[in-house]
Amino acid sequence: MSKQTPRHEKIGDLLASIGNPVRVQILLAIGTGEACVCHLESLLELRQAYISQQLMTLRKKKIITSRREGKYIYYRLVNPEVLEVIRAAAEIVGISKDSLDMQDHSNCECPKCSLEETPPR
Repeated sequence: MSKQTPRHEKIGDLLASIGNPVRVQILLAIGTGEACVCHLESLLELRQAYISQQLMTLRKKKIITSRREGKYIYYRLVNPEVLEVIRAAAEIVGISKDSLDMQDHSNCECPKCSLEETPPR
């Protein structure tokens, strides 16, 4: 058996890191913008502690980064092209790319999401 080259290991590591179904949901929820933990919690209907564990894994793998604004921490993708990997995988297994949209902010009460929901005057 031949030894894998570092580039194959990097690809495998990325796919393993994003392969967890909850991490896929998190990455889709973040999308090309950013999302706070409270947003992810309301959208995914999962406990904050579990979401934070998954976010920590994604941060350690340098797939996401974060910024603090007051008491809120917002997460965004380091490289938005990771969404294309997820969309390609969805297409391979017969899932429509259009059905992957997870940008609903209706149940999140953070200042950023609240501002997005305020209708323009």
